[in-house]
Amino acid sequence: MPLDLIIGAQWGDEGKGRITDLLAAEADIVARYSGGDNAGHTITVGEQIFKLHLIPSGIVHPHTICLLGSGMVVNPAILLGEIDHLGSLGVDVSPQRLKLSSAAHVLTPAHIALDAAEETRRSGDMLGTTRRGIGPAYKDKAARSGLRLGAMRRPEDFASQVQEHMQAAGEVLERIYGFDSPDPDEVAGIYCDYAKRLRPYLTDVGGHVAQALEDGATVLGEGAQGTLLDLDHGTYPFVTSSYPTTPGALLGLGVGPKHLRRIIGVTKAFQTRVGSGPFPTEVFDETAERLRGTGENPWDEFGTTTGRPRRVGWLDCVLLRYAVRVNGFTELALTKLDILTGLDPLKLCAAYRQEEDRHKDLPDGPADLSPFTPEYNELPGWHNDLWEARHWDDLPPEAQNYIGRVEELTKLKVKLISVGPEREQVIRRDIEA
Repeated sequence: MPLDLIIGAQWGDEGKGRITDLLAAEADIVARYSGGDNAGHTITVGEQIFKLHLIPSGIVHPHTICLLGSGMVVNPAILLGEIDHLGSLGVDVSPQRLKLSSAAHVLTPAHIALDAAEETRRSGDMLGTTRRGIGPAYKDKAARSGLRLGAMRRPEDFASQVQEHMQAAGEVLERIYGFDSPDPDEVAGIYCDYAKRLRPYLTDVGGHVAQALEDGATVLGEGAQGTLLDLDHGTYPFVTSSYPTTPGALLGLGVGPKHLRRIIGVTKAFQTRVGSGPFPTEVFDETAERLRGTGENPWDEFGTTTGRPRRVGWLDCVLLRYAVRVNGFTELALTKLDILTGLDPLKLCAAYRQEEDRHKDLPDGPADLSPFTPEYNELPGWHNDLWEARHWDDLPPEAQNYIGRVEELTKLKVKLISVGPEREQVIRRDIEA
């Protein structure tokens, strides 16, 4: 009957997919609860690399049922592309294994066009969106004018709803932004074809999860984006349009908190973000090049969805403590510890300075971080290759010391530590004696 949640503790891209993949082996159901195909999770199994944007990472485990919750916005073209691609690799993505919430919202070409138009209009004040139409889709949802997946069950009604939506969006695109708009009839026809394929996947995800928990199943909630991108609690306005925090997970799954067991906050051993916005610990020198990589490897710091190079910096434990408070984490998962190998000394941001004031915690949330400069703890680095480490004692003392300092600063245990991209390259302190 337990519900375990995996939540990003930073600006997304923390490696949640590989943590989900690890824990999905012990779960009956894996469910995405928010966001859209602006998320990207990379799973490495042997020589096979899976890059997923909508379908939960648990799909690569043959025993799990995977769900897309009501908190999501779904581009049918992307979803069907993933279904077809996974099927070609021998992964079962039948309606018996993959189920979509009827209450999730449909993302259309109009949303994508509006996203591009709005970003272009902002010019030098761009938010750095992925231009996948996520914000406009959530805007329609909040305005109570959005399209829900459940409408696909009624073909004629769905076609007319798509046409009306495209016509309304077209007027905005042409009159306000001067952009060409997609043809409403053409899009309606394409989306009706999508509906025929997706109808068998539709269900009441909230009811499915609730019943499974009552029946004793283990449910794993898979996050997208991260705490600092939360619409209410992130670095506003440089945020996403959904709620990638613990409360958002419950909303997006349609269940209450009584079954919660573990709330796992996933953080890299350093800090990254894509797009614009504040980043107090960002670095730009050769350290940045070491942390980011060249892009030649799948694990280098380039966006799974956008391909954009990520901004990089030292781990910010002020923001990490904030994420602990907002989400109620029970533990931390630390990813990419191996990337720090060879960097000496290492730095951890332990507090912020604002003139004569020292802040261990944010005085007014994370939206405006411009008044603060990071105060660092400097720690010795290590030069040992960590890829073969499978137990805590396999780590060099300097790596243990680094993790220990993170635990001191956050007052939480780091129970999962990834030391490489492969599925088995994880130290599991949650099961060690």
